[in-house]
Amino acid sequence: MEPFSCDTFVALPPATVDNRIIFGKNSDRLYDEVQEVVYFPAVVHDNLGERLKCTYIEIDHVPETYAVVLSRPAWLWGAEMGANEHGVCIGNEAVWGREEVCDEEALLGMDLVRLGLERADTAEKALNVIVDLLEKYGQGGNCTEGRMVFSYHNSFLIADRNEAWILETAGKYWAAEKVQEGVRNISNQLSITTKIAREHPDMRNYAKRKGWWDGKKEFDFAAAYSYLDTAKMMTSSGRYCEGYKLLNKHKGNITFETMMEILRDKPSGINMEGEFLTTASMVSILPQDSSLPCIHFFTGTPDPERSVFKPFIFVPHISQLLDTSSPTFELEDLVKKKSHFKPDRRHPLYQKHQQALEVVNNNEEKAKIMLDNMRKLEKELFREMESILQNKHLDVEKIVNLFPQFLSDHMVS
Repeated sequence: MEPFSCDTFVALPPATVDNRIIFGKNSDRLYDEVQEVVYFPAVVHDNLGERLKCTYIEIDHVPETYAVVLSRPAWLWGAEMGANEHGVCIGNEAVWGREEVCDEEALLGMDLVRLGLERADTAEKALNVIVDLLEKYGQGGNCTEGRMVFSYHNSFLIADRNEAWILETAGKYWAAEKVQEGVRNISNQLSITTKIAREHPDMRNYAKRKGWWDGKKEFDFAAAYSYLDTAKMMTSSGRYCEGYKLLNKHKGNITFETMMEILRDKPSGINMEGEFLTTASMVSILPQDSSLPCIHFFTGTPDPERSVFKPFIFVPHISQLLDTSSPTFELEDLVKKKSHFKPDRRHPLYQKHQQALEVVNNNEEKAKIMLDNMRKLEKELFREMESILQNKHLDVEKIVNLFPQFLSDHMVS
């Protein structure tokens, strides 16, 4: 299995049930990296002369940003995946190809995920934000905390209530594919072939100059910018192919619970174990009926098979997510400059999860009871969320504390 082998999925009608778009992602990172779930409210920025500090570099502010909920490695500014108050969801993947990865610090792909969510109210606008920032600031920098150096280009799956976009990059060059129905997934490889809806204006000329495309046969982005035999992509044993198979196995009947089961699948390698493992997962329900709320589920802990998906719904005056927020440190800048100091970033839920894993690993009988109770708690919650969607009734006062209240119940149980 490939390191940092994330997988991101989307299913759209008619592949789904009840006219919903379902988004899902596993974030696969180093086994000891803590991922937190954090909420940031909408902000109006009066002083546009101030600069915005991302993970490594500063960029220009915009007049206003939207409220976002993010699942992110606790040491950085950006996010592996998340959603905003307008129902836009984004997840990114590490990709490599013929174009050399830049070692210089620029915007991380994870920074671009957060910036797209904060600055766009539709999927296509988020794509615009990301490619504009990519052109202006570039992508690059170490994607791990501490001494290990690991850099890559990025692909993105961006979805909203109406459609999805696949955006794949190679340095500053990019191609985008529009998805309006059916299923689509991305993994750690370029996957856009000839179905290109939008692209960098010099993408084809650059490939031709480099000798990656002869300028005569139909242009294939993945074939030109990577080393893939795109004719074999759907028949290989890699996770991209396995994810595609799982989506198509359930095509026409995909629900948010189906997506969770796909993210929990270990035989396919989608739910990773080992030095690199699934450190956090996310599933979102995006109803095409705008009168219904979008519901976002996050684990905030490793291994979705041993984690509970906890719900979040955007309403005014959201409570802070303290139990999934990691401690901050004054030595933050030293940490990001490959310091030998590696702080303890475990948030309360992560610590509780580790304690539970010790029980699971050492006592088979207790493990079964604990996992059964977790699934019962999860099923009960799913019924509540489904009731909200079916009955079109949202108790805002209750929803304000939905995520922290469920965390409290879960941690006690």
